[in-house]
Parts: sequence; structure tokens; C-alpha cells
Amino acid sequence: MKREDRPTSLGNVVLAFVVLAFAAVAAFPFYYIIVTTLKTSQEIQSNPLGLPQHVTFENYAKVFSDPLLIRAFLNTLYVTLGSVALMVVIGSLAAFALTLKSTRFNRFMAAALLIGFLVPYQSTLLPLYKMIAGVGMVDTLTGLIAVYSSGSIFCYFIIVGYMRTLPSELFEAAKIDGASPFRMYFSIALPLIQPVLTTVGVFQIMAIWNDYVSPTIYLSSSTKVTLVLLASRAVAQFTINWPMFMTVTVVVLIPMLLFFIFAQRYIVSGLMAGSLKG
Repeated sequence: MKREDRPTSLGNVVLAFVVLAFAAVAAFPFYYIIVTTLKTSQEIQSNPLGLPQHVTFENYAKVFSDPLLIRAFLNTLYVTLGSVALMVVIGSLAAFALTLKSTRFNRFMAAALLIGFLVPYQSTLLPLYKMIAGVGMVDTLTGLIAVYSSGSIFCYFIIVGYMRTLPSELFEAAKIDGASPFRMYFSIALPLIQPVLTTVGVFQIMAIWNDYVSPTIYLSSSTKVTLVLLASRAVAQFTINWPMFMTVTVVVLIPMLLFFIFAQRYIVSGLMAGSLKG
């Protein structure tokens, strides 16, 4: 038995070393960013990869003393929460409406949504910008939320597959009792699809928080800047002072890192619930 166990033990050791090697490669950029924020400009030029000889939090003090950082954080929070709430509501309502009845119109709408989902986002930038400019919503956070609402199609496709697994007898019984479609949505469908709504919401929050393309196109005022834009503009502002730029990057990453640690169990539970229902 011991001889038979040796290959398995050796294989586990090799696998552990391989996994640790890949983990070290993946963790190195985070190490470099964090260490850089604790150094001065002179020290990072003399010893860019080593640990700081004298740890300093001056870079963090300078970043957090900038009132634009608080404004950027509030702007990003407003756009992210507003966009995700709108996308989840529109996507879930569309999924419920198109699965409640199998009519020719519903099948046509489902096909239209599929075509819209297949169109690359980059090809819609110019017409979408003209539409937002036509209603005077360029360089506004509300206009950016309106742009992000197009992500409702993605939410629809994730939710509709889950919603089709719900027992149709529940809705038929509700119809017999005289419940309206909105009543069935709020009282029956919405509580049952909470796992997939949470999963979709988590993915969309991380996507919008880290988005760079749309804020760059639709926002230009310094008071409307988001955290990602603030970090990108810091490249030009702190071209020589790399520790300051890395500090801004850490400030942008920390909220999403903490959010992902908190929300990962909801992601797993939502995916597992969907697989079990499927």
C-alpha cells in the first residue's frame, strides 16, 4: 500500500508546486502595486522590486486629502448602483413577460433581443452617442446610467433560462385566483429568482465599477469623473511620481476586492441553484 501511495503523494506535491508557482505569478502585480505605494519616488527608482526600507503612508495621505477622490467615489457608486438596479429590473421583467406566454409576438421579441445581444458594443458607440447628445444627457451621470441600461439584454438572457425552470402550475394557479401579471411577478417570480438576480447583480456591479470606455466617451467634466477615470488621469498628472499613481490604483481596487470577498458566496450559491434547477 505504501508503494502504491508514493506516486499519488509525489503527484500531489508536484501539483502543489505548480499551483503555487501560478499563484505567485498572479500575485506578483498586486505585490508590486502595494509595495510601491509604501515607497518614495527616490526609493522606487533605486529599488523598484524590493521591500521598502522605510514604510511611508504619505502617498495615501495625499490621495485621500484630494476632495476630487471623494467626488469620484460618490459618482462611481451612484452610477454603479443606479445602472445595476435598472438593468436587473428591466431584464427580469422582460424575462418574466416573454416566458409567461408563448405567443408569436413574444417569440419575435426574444429573437430581436438575441440579435441585439450579438451586436458588438463598439459598433453602437456613434449612434448611441448621438442619441444621448440629442436628449442633452452627455457629460451627465444620468446619461451614463442610461447607456449602461443596455446591459439589460445580458441580464435578460441570464435570468430567462432560470425563469423557464419555474413550475408553470404556480402561475396558472395565480391566474385562476385572479392575480395580475405584475402581482405574479412581484409575489411569485421575484422571490424565486433571487439567487440568479444576486449573481447577475454582482457581475454587473464589478463590470460597471471597472469600466473605462463609457465614462471616457460620455464624461468630460472633472466633477463628473469616476474612480477609473481618476486613476487614468493620474498617469499624466503623476508621470514621474509612480508611488502616487499606484496609490490611486489601490484606492480604486480596494472597494471591488472587498465586495468580491463578501459576494463570492452569493455568486456560488446562485450558480449552484441554477445548475440544480437546470
